[in-house]
Amino acid sequence: MTPGDEHDYGESARSDDGHGYGRTRLRLPENDPYGGARRGGRSSSRSLVTVVGVVVLLIAAIAFANRGGDDSSSTSANGTTGDKPDATSTAATGTKPVDAKTGGIPTGYAHDAQGAQSAAANYAVALGSADMFITDLRHQIVDTVYAPAIAVSKQAALDTAYSSETFLGNIGLDKNGTAPDGQSFVSRVIPVGTKVTASSASNATVEVWYTSLFGLSGEASTNPVSESWFTTTYQLQWTSNDWKVTDFQQKDGPVPVGRDQQASTADDMTKAVEEFGGFTYAR
Repeated sequence: MTPGDEHDYGESARSDDGHGYGRTRLRLPENDPYGGARRGGRSSSRSLVTVVGVVVLLIAAIAFANRGGDDSSSTSANGTTGDKPDATSTAATGTKPVDAKTGGIPTGYAHDAQGAQSAAANYAVALGSADMFITDLRHQIVDTVYAPAIAVSKQAALDTAYSSETFLGNIGLDKNGTAPDGQSFVSRVIPVGTKVTASSASNATVEVWYTSLFGLSGEASTNPVSESWFTTTYQLQWTSNDWKVTDFQQKDGPVPVGRDQQASTADDMTKAVEEFGGFTYAR
């Protein structure tokens, strides 16, 4: 549907003659069109010009609205080129993101910059999930997303961090990473966008901007689910016919201005986390 299709412009509507040009149809009076008082020619001419003008403007508006954003830059009145992004910069490419999953994590990415971005987004989701707080599940995630050469060392470092009772206690979990009875632990990453800052046939650097939900949902929770914004830079390596993580750095933001919305109840938040599943992300 093109803009204007949902509107009814009656008999003075645009019609298509097969060449993309608009034509105007005028309905003549039904009773004795040639009888009665003769109308002034100037008035009819003005009416016709007005109708044709409206139709021409409508066609021009539709053409402008449908014009693609293929130009990568725009030129201002003084001749300078602006930094306005291409309209296609956030459009889906249509390329299938992955061919398979390993332990529930999408794997098998394309050997190009797009594949590296898709890998970084999906690996961010896995590394930021609540499964990282369960030993067996954490081991599966690390073995899947990290390059084999460093997976073992990363495994040991992450085991030390995630098994700290002080760390777990501060977020309200027991030593096994389990939430108290009647509460649900929430740790979820939702990527907003990705950007490649460097790439080659064997390595890629990808930034992932995302929002994260973290905390305990439940009436007795002292650490309610809250929202945060981060950007994580992933170093990826092409190994074993797939993109794998070798290192990453995280920083805060960019953080949008919060809307004046009332926070949901603990029960609503628990239901949302349990009922709304995640996605496979692709560039």
